[in-house]
This record gives sequence, structure tokens and C-alpha cells, in this order.
Amino acid sequence: MAVQPAPRSLVPSVSRPEAVVDTTTPDGFGPGRVMRKAVFVVALVAVTALFVYPLIWLLSASLKPPAEVFSSDFIGSEVRWDNYTRLFQMAPILTWGWNSLVVTLLGATAVTFSSAMVAFAFSYFRFRYRDGLFLLVLATMMLPGAVLMIPQFLIWDGLGLNNTLYPLWAGNLFGSAFYIFMLRQFLLTLPRELFEAARVDGAGYFRLWWNIALPLTRSALIVVFLFELKVLWTDLVRPLIFLRDVQLFTLPRGLKAIIDNPAIGGQQQWELLAAGSVLVTLPMVVLFFIFQRYFTEGIATTGSTGR
Repeated sequence: MAVQPAPRSLVPSVSRPEAVVDTTTPDGFGPGRVMRKAVFVVALVAVTALFVYPLIWLLSASLKPPAEVFSSDFIGSEVRWDNYTRLFQMAPILTWGWNSLVVTLLGATAVTFSSAMVAFAFSYFRFRYRDGLFLLVLATMMLPGAVLMIPQFLIWDGLGLNNTLYPLWAGNLFGSAFYIFMLRQFLLTLPRELFEAARVDGAGYFRLWWNIALPLTRSALIVVFLFELKVLWTDLVRPLIFLRDVQLFTLPRGLKAIIDNPAIGGQQQWELLAAGSVLVTLPMVVLFFIFQRYFTEGIATTGSTGR
């Protein structure tokens, strides 16, 4: 007996999916997204120009004649490269630069390691009143720097070290409350099991700090070092208080002397001050571009957890 095929009306029909029209560009960017990105780029360029403008103005002023330093034109009537030559002939810039380099390297190194050691103690050890003592350390950040100037001067004067470079950096041997807080928060992100395993293997507390804590917090240590390097490199207040010998001046103190002291060319020669300011600023700009990834990594990780 032949089997009759089912009526056409009883066969379920399968609808075909409609073709999806791709309205985006080949790169995956729609018109709205492209517009938002363009606005973001324009805003970024505008903000960048706003922040770069002072540096460009300073560089321009350092190459102008004396009468045109404060003019609105970026390029003066002539380019005076000899402003830099006159600056080196007028003042011991190389000596001042060496003094600044010694102070910044010693001070930044001292505060980095001393703060790291105190931060490790506050993050690893569990002892009574630990949190209260840590809050006391943080409370020292509330003291204005001007309040401490006279006591510090009397201490260094009593030690017979005024008019030396020691007061500019030796105080960093005792750490900094801000850096202690920053490094402690970073250390709290490390698994405690690493330190406990090392203790089982016989490692002492110094080895825990030196061989485990410091290598794992390298990015935070670099951020601390660079922060303090910038602070000491541009510091003017402490050299003004402690230094009297011209040969001991740092670069910021020497640049002020160029304006103030007639014996060192102090005749309102602002073009020389601008040239000296360029020499002071450029090393910090170069350091930032070299180590900018450590800034991002160190600051982004700090304070992400705590215990």
C-alpha cells in the first residue's frame, strides 16, 4: 500500500533568519563612538597644552634678550643661546648641581629604606597598641613644616652642623610618615604565607624584609624614591635656612642668589634665572618619562587591601 505524502499545510515551516545589517565601520567603530573618541582626544590635547605651556614659556624666556623676557611672544627678536653661557660664567653652576645631586640621592635613598623598614614592622608584626602607634605616626603629618623649622635649626646648630649639607638630607634617616603609610598599605597586599614559609626555613626578620618585602614592593619603592628626589631637588626653604657659604648652595638656593645677591650677578637678570630654571626642571621631566610606568603601577596598587 503506497504511503501518501502529508498535505503541504501540515508540514511545519521553518522561518529563515533575517540578514543582520552591519552599520558599523570595518574597524568596529560606529559614528557615535568615533565622535566620542574625537572629543576625548581634543580635550586631552587641550589639557596637555595647558600643562605644557609653562615649560614652553620658560624655555622661550631663557633664550630672549633681557628686555623681552616677559613679552607675550614665544620667539624674541633674537635667540640668545649665550644666556646659558653667561649663567655658567657668572655662578658656580656645576658646583651647585653637584651639591643638589649629593643631597637628593642621599636623602631619597635614606628615606626610602628607613620608611620601608618601619612600614614592614607595622605590617608584619602583631603587637599591643600597634594601630594606636601607627595613628600617632600619621598624626605627625598634621604638623606644618614651618612649626618644625626653629627646633630643627636649634638641633643642627647644637650639633655644629649648620652651614653644611647634612641638615638637608640626614633627617630622612628617620623616615617619613607619608611614605611609611604608603609602603605599609602596599606591604599589606602581600600574602603573609610567604613570610611564614621563610620563617619556617630559618630566615630572620632582616632577611624577610630584605629578601622578600623589598623585591616584591619594588614599584612602590621607586615611587617613594622619585617623590623624595623631586622634593629635595627643588627644595629652597631648608637651603635658605642652613646654608651661608656660596660653594655649598644647591641649585634652587643658587638661582635665588643670582637674583638677590649683587656679588653673584644679582641685577634682576631674569633671563639667567629662566635659563637656570630650565636646567633644574629638565632632569625631573626626563626621570618622569623614564619611570612613569612605576608611578602608575605603584600608586594603583597602594591601599587596595589591608588587614
